[in-house]
Amino acid sequence: MRKPGFWIGALVGLLLTAPLAAVFYAAWKLAGLPFVPFQIFDWIARILPGSAITFGIDSMVKVIRALGIAEISAAAKLAEQSMAILIFLVLGAVAGAVLFGILRLLRTGVSVIPGIVLGAAAAVGAVALGRSLGRAESSSLPVEGWVIAAFLAWGTALGLANRRLTRHRIALRGETPHPEYDARVERLDRRSFLVRLGAATATITVVGAAVGALAGGRRRTNVASGKRWSADHPLPNAGADLEPASGTRPEYTPLEDHYRIDITTTPPVIDAAKWRLKVGGLVERPLELTLDQIRAYEPLHQFVTLACISNPIGGTLIGTTRWTGVSLQRLLPDLKLKPEATHLKLSSADRFYEFVPLETIRDDPRVMLAYDWDGLPLETKHGFPLRIYIPDLYGMKQPKWLLSLEATDRWEPGYWVKRGWDRTARMKATSVIDTIAVDMMIAQADSGTKIPIGGIAHAGARGISRVEVRTDDGPWREARLRSPLSDTTWVVWRYDWPFQAGNHTFTVRCVDGRGGAQIVEAAPPHPSGASGLHGKGMML
Repeated sequence: MRKPGFWIGALVGLLLTAPLAAVFYAAWKLAGLPFVPFQIFDWIARILPGSAITFGIDSMVKVIRALGIAEISAAAKLAEQSMAILIFLVLGAVAGAVLFGILRLLRTGVSVIPGIVLGAAAAVGAVALGRSLGRAESSSLPVEGWVIAAFLAWGTALGLANRRLTRHRIALRGETPHPEYDARVERLDRRSFLVRLGAATATITVVGAAVGALAGGRRRTNVASGKRWSADHPLPNAGADLEPASGTRPEYTPLEDHYRIDITTTPPVIDAAKWRLKVGGLVERPLELTLDQIRAYEPLHQFVTLACISNPIGGTLIGTTRWTGVSLQRLLPDLKLKPEATHLKLSSADRFYEFVPLETIRDDPRVMLAYDWDGLPLETKHGFPLRIYIPDLYGMKQPKWLLSLEATDRWEPGYWVKRGWDRTARMKATSVIDTIAVDMMIAQADSGTKIPIGGIAHAGARGISRVEVRTDDGPWREARLRSPLSDTTWVVWRYDWPFQAGNHTFTVRCVDGRGGAQIVEAAPPHPSGASGLHGKGMML
């Protein structure tokens, strides 16, 4: 009795795993149930060495930029999710191959039990994996029961497919006296069965994916709805004399365009009514604060530019908006910390964590727990219901989806520091050319034609004191600066270049508000943020 082997098993495993992924997807979109492919990917990202994660991040950003895709954060998230589904399909194919290979080697009868056992093992692994990630949508008994049932059905289908492919061969051997005819008929029957199986699984896959796509808006997530602050309020520098060069990025980033980088394929979905900010550790007594209690404190409003430490020079992983929250300095006395406390450990729903020195909080009232962006509650993808802002630091030090503050008497490496990134993560002085505005030529009788060149410069909370532009290998010329929105935002600059026909390269550099010059030497984002000068070339 020759049973179907490794390669047939891989094909059947792939054919049956695709509809399983589609069913998980539809359930995730319809009811917020866990999407297991994403959980597997997130788990892999947790256990991989920091060097491997860093290599993956850097490689992804390089590929995205090489493809000319401007929105790095959206493209990176889509790439992560696509890889998660691909990994799930590969695992399903491998599982099918192993099952069929083992059954072929064993001299046992035809049974679906091995497939059921495989499905049960996969179910147990998926449940354990969901618990290890600590996601709320993965921990309840009904949810875990759904995952178990889905994997048991998948394993049963694998067992049934193996039995169907095996039993037909046995029947043929008992009825046909001609081996060559027998083999040909068997191949045709096996091919026919696999075609029918493929058609059925393709139908389920397409229907599941379509249902999930159509139901995407029904998931319980917090989105920016209502009237934004910027809709009927002028920006604080609305009367600034300098007009940005045409093509310079918006000075105030629309919420839908603000970058998003985090450690999970999908953001945690938190019910504000049930959420509590837990305060523990070295405190006089544990405390739990509701969102309404936090909002009851005097609000602090700040215009903030936030950047990702993975942002390449000239990249889009940076944005500016108006943050609203409570100053942690104002909140600190009510936390009743013990005298020996020196740091706060901030923990998030996605298992991200970071340590903040109490000295930083006491010295800077701008350190805040934020709950609104642009006058609206934080969107789910941007950290609803609460996130922290710490001036002058990259986003890797600023957890979203906060769950707890734990007072400790020591510093420990946070999530990304533990994976090899910079301990301090202080934002570097950086300047970028956004545009060479050939559509905005200025013709002047006394000085000839000029072309505005513009962009942004930022240095965390240190401000920008000077921006200079160079044409080819010529001298550096000072650009004009537009008044910034605040001392924690980027600065828009403009240089009106005296036009000269030809092929030219323009380069920009800046000096921060404390006199620190932009680092000239080029360096990749890891481990302390990218450095180097940004330039653009153009034939004019």
